[in-house]
Amino acid sequence: MIARYSREPMARLWSDQARFDAWWKVELAVLEARADRGEIPAQVCDHIRRSAQYSAEEIASVEVEVQHDVIAFLTVIAQYVGPDSRYIHMGLTSSDVLDTAFALQMKEAAALLMDDMAALRLILGRRAREFRATPVVGRTHGVHAEPTVFGLKFALWQDEFTRHETRLWQMLDRVLVGKLSGAVGNYGHTDPDLEETVMNRLGLGVAPISTQVISRERHAEFLNLLALIGATIERIATEIRHLQRTEIGEAFEPFGKKQKGSSAMPHKRNPILSERLCGIARLLRGYAVAGLENVALWHERDISHSSAERVIFPDACIALDYMMHVLIRVLDGLEVSPERMKKNLDMTRGVLASEQVLLALTEAGWTRERAYSHVQAAAQRTVTSGVHFLDELANDQEILDVLPMDRLTELVRVEPRYDMAEKILRRMGLWEA
Repeated sequence: MIARYSREPMARLWSDQARFDAWWKVELAVLEARADRGEIPAQVCDHIRRSAQYSAEEIASVEVEVQHDVIAFLTVIAQYVGPDSRYIHMGLTSSDVLDTAFALQMKEAAALLMDDMAALRLILGRRAREFRATPVVGRTHGVHAEPTVFGLKFALWQDEFTRHETRLWQMLDRVLVGKLSGAVGNYGHTDPDLEETVMNRLGLGVAPISTQVISRERHAEFLNLLALIGATIERIATEIRHLQRTEIGEAFEPFGKKQKGSSAMPHKRNPILSERLCGIARLLRGYAVAGLENVALWHERDISHSSAERVIFPDACIALDYMMHVLIRVLDGLEVSPERMKKNLDMTRGVLASEQVLLALTEAGWTRERAYSHVQAAAQRTVTSGVHFLDELANDQEILDVLPMDRLTELVRVEPRYDMAEKILRRMGLWEA
């Protein structure tokens, strides 16, 4: 991922040096387990641990010649360890190290993403409480529908991130597994007991069966969840982009004192952060597709997945981490205009109460079809004539016969159900701080 969309902790986790550190952690765990089993002398294991060295630069220079990154890694370490290096990588194939280390990196990445989501949920809960009594028009198909409470938007988004956290926790048991089953997965030069011991040392699960590689549907699930989280971020960003439109003007991204909106038009204040989030979400979906295409490999393994994974996993994790921190900034600094919300509620001159009138007429004994026809006609006349909805309803004598003027006046109040909003937020534990 380019530096523009990278945050240092997550980017560092996917650096070449971090990858080699994870490889060495696996190799060392195997050495220690073999020493415990008496398969290599304990003093040899100690010597290797003390003397082993490597750097990304050294490994890269050797890889130019050998054209194999794991061999280059082992070659560099052997130069420092000496003859005892024969015990390193004993009985293993490259993917034993690569896939197990990959799980270690995913584990650390997931922990960072968990922290991001926890921070987001706190902000969403706070803003849901802040606007729990702020009326706003609800829109369906982009058209004014019924009044609602602005805080419910934040509550809904918080609920989605709560589910994403649950999904991530549940998924980790399936994804964070390692293997030491050898070249074709048959433990030709290792055994399952050694594998379980090493994975316990590393804090990973064990793939009960594998080929030379761990089944890539596990990795595809990880990428698809990242894309799904990205879709929620895009959903929120899209809403904010709409709310910031000139015609709506109900909420605005934070805008710095020295920030500029356009090189040509000084008046512009554009939702650039939300638009950026929508764009990066498209990348995450592309990475998820590549992950799905990595599942079908030839026989016990080919290498077609490897080149894609070197790009899509670091980029997906770095991108999502960046997206969540941008979203935190947007939501924390979102500028809300209750005055504009009130103006927009009044824009349609009472027609948002149409369902209330419809229900009142059916409760008075009218068929739904008859009530709908009369209320729809009054609403359409309101839109074209500029007369208030209440007046158009009052001009319909059939309606007045069952709903007197005082009752109509009571019904045509464009206000949300604050009591229902409170019940929702209390059910979610968001009503009180």
